[in-house]
Amino acid sequence: MVLLDRTTHLFIVVLLAIFLVGLGTAGYMVLEDWTVLDSLYMTVITLSTIGYGEVNPVSSTGRIFTLFLIVMGVGFFLYVIGNVVQFLVEGRIRLVLGRHKLDKQIGHLNNHYIVCGYGRMGRAFCRYLIQKDLKFVVLEKNEDRIPIMNTDHVLYIAGEATIEENLLKAGIRKASNLIATLGTDADNVFLVLLAKGLKPDLYVVARASQNASKKPLDTAGADVVVSPFDIGARRMAHAILRPNVIRFLEFAFADEDTDIHIEEIAIADSSKFVGVSLQESGIRQDYNLMIISIVKADGEMLFNPAADTTIKSGEKVIAVGSYDNLAKLERVFSP
Repeated sequence: MVLLDRTTHLFIVVLLAIFLVGLGTAGYMVLEDWTVLDSLYMTVITLSTIGYGEVNPVSSTGRIFTLFLIVMGVGFFLYVIGNVVQFLVEGRIRLVLGRHKLDKQIGHLNNHYIVCGYGRMGRAFCRYLIQKDLKFVVLEKNEDRIPIMNTDHVLYIAGEATIEENLLKAGIRKASNLIATLGTDADNVFLVLLAKGLKPDLYVVARASQNASKKPLDTAGADVVVSPFDIGARRMAHAILRPNVIRFLEFAFADEDTDIHIEEIAIADSSKFVGVSLQESGIRQDYNLMIISIVKADGEMLFNPAADTTIKSGEKVIAVGSYDNLAKLERVFSP
């Protein structure tokens, strides 16, 4: 709507300019019997109020016509100036109100994600969060990425993620997770140290561009360190050694048209399945889901758990199945 208004105003300005120049040129040609060039020149200097003087003697009728053109020219320029001022003022007001609205929405966030960096990896991660309907806020210092974030309709703070004030604005004390995908590993290390200092129990996932950065990030307090290059190398190796496995995984989990998902679901104390074995729970029969792993309270991961494995509170199950069935299981595991 804003773009349409600007285009309309520009169209009106161009039409008015053409009309006034054409009217003035035609008027002098008819009233004073001047040439096209002389008439055009007189019209331009009159409308622009430059006033270099008359190119030829002007009759009384011509002078009245000139006064009319001057009034029209002044009105035209006032219209142009008014639209320019309106554009600047309204643009500034929209910017201020839009920023205030963003800050208000960010202030209401709780148990949310903080994504530091909106490059390729950060943006891809945000798309996943949007798909899962999870709340998050982005910290990005690159002003060139602000239009992209506006287009993607994400909450963001324009500024350095390594500045404490910006992390506090992002609600780090109320956040549950932080994803560090800044441009350099050094920035990510400093960010992890700062974030853990502000909230020690914050779950932090950090990207390492180089293998040498994994240990510093781990020492800084990152809960998980991800190396895209290592993941890519393993992916390529598996594509050669186990091509059908990779094809299956891509079909099952990467294809958005396939209703197969994998989720991690926490088991609450109030769940009716606490103290019940996997076989007795009927998860496979009633929910058409596969439990491929159970994460113990101490972090130990039990792969392909046996049928007689007892479900305990504080643990997490990793299940595979349709989105709707996973949502049903989550409601009974974490009522």
